[in-house]
Amino acid sequence: MSGGGEIRLGVIMLCHDELPTAARMARVWAEGGASVAVHVDAKAPAAGMAAMRGALADLPQVLFSPRHSCEWGMFSLVQATQDAAALLLDRFEDLTHVMVVSGSCLPLRPVQDLRAFLALHPRRDFIESVTAADVGWTVGGLNEERFTLHFPFSWRRRRKLFDRYVALQRRLRYKRRIPQGLVPHLGSQWWCLTRPTLRAILADPRRAEFDRYFRRVWIPDESYFQSLARRHSRNIESRSLTLAKFDGQGKPYIFYDDHLGMLEQSRCFVARKIWRRAHRLYAHFPHGDTARPSADEPRPERLDRMISQAVARCSLGRPGLYMQSRFPLKDRENGKTSAAYGVLQGFSDLFPDFEPWLSSRVDADVHGHLFAVHGAEFAGRSPIGPGGLSDSAALRDLDQRGFVANLIRVTQRMQVWQFSPRDGQEMNWFTATDPNARIFVITGAWAVPLLHSDMPFDDIRRVAAILQRTELAQMEVLNSVWLKAQTQVWTLGDFCARPADALRGVLRQLGGDPEAATNLPPMRDVAGMGRFLQRLRNAGLRPQLMGEFPATDISPAPSTPVPEESSAP
Repeated sequence: MSGGGEIRLGVIMLCHDELPTAARMARVWAEGGASVAVHVDAKAPAAGMAAMRGALADLPQVLFSPRHSCEWGMFSLVQATQDAAALLLDRFEDLTHVMVVSGSCLPLRPVQDLRAFLALHPRRDFIESVTAADVGWTVGGLNEERFTLHFPFSWRRRRKLFDRYVALQRRLRYKRRIPQGLVPHLGSQWWCLTRPTLRAILADPRRAEFDRYFRRVWIPDESYFQSLARRHSRNIESRSLTLAKFDGQGKPYIFYDDHLGMLEQSRCFVARKIWRRAHRLYAHFPHGDTARPSADEPRPERLDRMISQAVARCSLGRPGLYMQSRFPLKDRENGKTSAAYGVLQGFSDLFPDFEPWLSSRVDADVHGHLFAVHGAEFAGRSPIGPGGLSDSAALRDLDQRGFVANLIRVTQRMQVWQFSPRDGQEMNWFTATDPNARIFVITGAWAVPLLHSDMPFDDIRRVAAILQRTELAQMEVLNSVWLKAQTQVWTLGDFCARPADALRGVLRQLGGDPEAATNLPPMRDVAGMGRFLQRLRNAGLRPQLMGEFPATDISPAPSTPVPEESSAP
């Protein structure tokens, strides 16, 4: 398979209901030049199965794989995918790539566009593959435990038995042995693998051992191929080519007719999950010129932002409206501090001279990192701060709440300090629930020093995983219903797009002149951030806090090989 050669695409379609719609989608794939292996859940009615076979009988490139009775979260979904993949590879020897979709997936662009895109990356495996130990991004827990406990019972049909068996194993401190050489990874089940990688997974000499192990892993369809691809591929692009979004409870979003404009603007190849009666979507898509295939990168950023806002709205509700689980009961004390103060996170990572720049524009004592591990960094790096406070870390940590309260009380000037995931995190709840706090955060800004670091990349990845976990925990605090501080949060990408506008808002909140933000301090270069973030993805780490950077910045970057055995920080 050489670069620029013709792409022959195979599609595995997993169906369990709405078979007439699934048959229409199979025809779209087949008429677009793909070979299709359809798996229909064995629980589907025989009449519907017969009708689907009849509707597709005129398409010799559409095959039906052996049927399994599939259960969500169980190994049967992996078996169905394995059999369909083997059928495709055996019957169509010229296939170069195999993609997994569902019967409710809708191609948004012509299949020819997807093939043109894959022709630009003929040896690249597109599969989201994230180490569970590095970043816990799944909803509902059981990140690492899904690999170390037994899960013989259906979570949906036998929930009480499932929960009791998990609790029993935890009480007994039971822990399964992970097969030697296997590093568990998680990711979307909607992947697109090259023929060599998929063939190597199916023909792995240890496949029987791996299959036995994954039969008792929870939700193995999100970890089986994601883990084994790391054994057999050295060119992984850790992302899915299917647009699949989830709400705050981990349930997939369903797209309706009124999402047509957003889906078209996303330029994604495939979307899941489509409402069965979204007739406008099914009539409009796939949208594009089949005579002139376009290999343009997907651009889901706007849709991502809207869905993230929707998730936040559903999780947090609207101000002034409460439900039983969110009624405020804590932090009713009559003021934690005596005056307003500011906490700025990420600014010193972007602007090396940020402290003197800010101190010349606001009437405040602008300190460094007051909660740095080595000690408090007072303004001018004086060993003694306002009110005779010492910069000793040991003295400060004896009573951090008293340290902050005293710092603000002893002077009439506003106190402002820098903060970072590298600092102590014990005061996060205190400041977040204090109405006097003014908190400004650039999430992911800690990645800028790592971008310019000369450390080995393995060390950079480990540090990035630690800092991201720390900042994610902090963001949970700042997104809490107990939040009383005035907060402003930007992703790194959003801030870098409009730094002057953001700094004007900071100066306004801190009592300075917003127009003083026209003369910005020198900012560190972030030109290579897109490529840097993709290297982290390819190494098994899923960046979540940096925002969007141009896709063109990452397209030429080679994938970074990941050793078969690695240890998480």
